[in-house]
Amino acid sequence: MVGVNDRYGSDVLSGDWKVPQRGRAVETPSELGMVVEEVTTDWVGEIVAIDRDLDTLTLEDRRSRRRTFPLGPGFLLAGKPVILTRPVRAGAPAAPTRTASGSVAVHGAKARVARASRIFVEGRHDAELVEKVWGDDLRLEGVVVEYLQGVDDLVEHLRDFDPGPERRVGVLVDHLVAGSKESRIAQQVAASPVGRHVLVVGHPFIDVWAAVKPDRIGVAAWPDVPRSIEWKKGICRAFGWPHADQADIARAWQHILSRVQSYDDLEPALLGRVEELIDFVTGSG
Repeated sequence: MVGVNDRYGSDVLSGDWKVPQRGRAVETPSELGMVVEEVTTDWVGEIVAIDRDLDTLTLEDRRSRRRTFPLGPGFLLAGKPVILTRPVRAGAPAAPTRTASGSVAVHGAKARVARASRIFVEGRHDAELVEKVWGDDLRLEGVVVEYLQGVDDLVEHLRDFDPGPERRVGVLVDHLVAGSKESRIAQQVAASPVGRHVLVVGHPFIDVWAAVKPDRIGVAAWPDVPRSIEWKKGICRAFGWPHADQADIARAWQHILSRVQSYDDLEPALLGRVEELIDFVTGSG
């Protein structure tokens, strides 16, 4: 009826009535320093870390407490819903003047023909870490790093390699502490006929993961893991990372390794031992 006041207003179904009150979420690249709210927990904080490997970000609230969330939907930025994505990659940086180990970078230099001397490294993760930090230096020096699956096989490996004055061997092992199995094997090698051509050194950490400074992965210290639990799985469980199988452990290591950019990200107890081995096999130690 014309002239009759519609006390219920206009048609509530007219227009786009499905649009959320705060608007639709839009994809937004995450950035360090951005302040967002995670809607399921009401956690508000500044983005202090973004992990591309695990697709997560870490928020720090005003009480300096930190919490990690997966990238994606479920965030508010300035009150508007957003889908946080990986950061936009910056352009290619200028060529570094130093290698990851801190040595002067030599750009365009060809790798030296491999020396007869070798460095044996116990553990695949240890070898990957040595390659990442000292790889450029080792190639310039012509030093080949060989992965040693376990220190139990060291004597057999040395027998096959046949060390000598021009075929020195440096060996890096985990958890070389007094009274350990590793220390007994090192003493056995030192007392052997080829002992003067072999240098066995080790770091005190139960695993090379702990040679990475803990603050590089956003924690104050590496957690204590009971001896009844496999150390790497215990670490993953303490951090809330997947740890059901070896693939999970491998992904966790790649996450940790991605935090290592130079020698400054490693504990001195490892740095000194690797430098000692390089000096030994190149004849300068």
